[in-house]
Amino acid sequence: GVSQTMCDIMLYFCAACESRCYTCVTTDHKPCTWISICPENLECCFSTKADGVIAEGCQKSLNCVEPISCCEDELCNGTIPISCRVILLLVSSAITTLFL
Repeated sequence: GVSQTMCDIMLYFCAACESRCYTCVTTDHKPCTWISICPENLECCFSTKADGVIAEGCQKSLNCVEPISCCEDELCNGTIPISCRVILLLVSSAITTLFL
């Protein structure tokens, strides 16, 4: 029914949040806009800067040591982080409004 459809949609969006990171290597101060869907074995997003070069992408949690900073939320390694919880809340609110 409606509640099963709502659960399916919420799970779809949350699953998408678990494996997307901004990915780039740049020497300027422009934010990364390329988004990668990470393989299952790369569970974190990373960001690092060395010698004026900024790199962002997907990473194994075991490799998250200084100077590499890592995070686990949807697109959390970008300039403007977007949390999976916020997306999930917005989607569930919209669905509830539509069906109730």
